[in-house]
Amino acid sequence: MNNLRRCYLVLALLTIVEGALSRVLHSGVPLLDKYLGDALYAVLVYLLLRALQPGRRPLRTALVALALMAAIESFQLTSIPAIMAHSGNFILRLAAIALGTGFHWYDLLAYAIGIMSAALADMFLLWRPLRNV
Repeated sequence: MNNLRRCYLVLALLTIVEGALSRVLHSGVPLLDKYLGDALYAVLVYLLLRALQPGRRPLRTALVALALMAAIESFQLTSIPAIMAHSGNFILRLAAIALGTGFHWYDLLAYAIGIMSAALADMFLLWRPLRNV
């Protein structure tokens, strides 16, 4: 496994920890408490996509991640995740938690902010060594 892929996977693990903490610890700022976890969820998807294809350009990965997150959020409109959440099957309930059960436009905004922040940081960190040459 190359170093760049390993770096993205470590960042993904750290993002999972941050996302879990964002749901348990609260800042007292309702907007931040509600949407930080959503933004981090989208960052996780971006990082996992980067780990799968580290050679792909960050902007392209960001667009794929955003499309994937929009598809997941739109899937909630079908009510299937809500039905899964009330299932007696543990795996289905767990999947419903990961997918979410209610569509919200603001979630899409949080996803976009998270993904674009990650992509911009990624571009800055990748291109910084190239500028020093």
